[in-house]
Amino acid sequence: MAKNQAVTDRVGTTRAAFAATIGNMLEFYDFITYSFFATEIGHAFFPTQSEYGSLMLSLATFGAGFVTRPIGGIILGIYSDRIGRRPAMLLSFAMMGTAIILISLTPSYASIGIAAPIIVIIARLIQGFALGGEVGPTTAYLMEIAPPERRGLVVAWQPTSQQIAATAGALVGVILSKVMAPDALEAYGWRIAFLLGAVCLPFGF
Repeated sequence: MAKNQAVTDRVGTTRAAFAATIGNMLEFYDFITYSFFATEIGHAFFPTQSEYGSLMLSLATFGAGFVTRPIGGIILGIYSDRIGRRPAMLLSFAMMGTAIILISLTPSYASIGIAAPIIVIIARLIQGFALGGEVGPTTAYLMEIAPPERRGLVVAWQPTSQQIAATAGALVGVILSKVMAPDALEAYGWRIAFLLGAVCLPFGF
């Protein structure tokens, strides 16, 4: 009986750790994918008289996500301590999902003018806030559910998921750039990469 209970507990821990890792991985995928398509995003939302200026504005918007990461870490970290790890992770994931959908579906500057870059900047700020609030609760959650003898291995999946996410984002970028014409990639191909992350949101939940 005790052996069966131990097996059940181990399976439950593995499932919980896998779910938390998948959620963390998808959040980092959404956050990092922007960097691989900074040029195309710059053309869509930050058109200027020079390619350099467009790219710099796009990269500045990418950097905006790092401004709100520590804020999200503090606020959602406190929230997770008071309310619970799971609610904090779900809130973070919902915010990231909202932001990724905003970026992928926002019309270009040519269609709606200055509203386009404003929406994208807000979405990036939300992404940074959400990601900052994901790392701490996820790490604490993995540490708390893991048995002492497996704690190092279970917690190690948090940084591992970040590297998996970066690799996945890079692979998506390479595949899209190989199978799509440059004009198509710039027009809507980069949105496909973001929408792939959005499609995976239900699995994260």
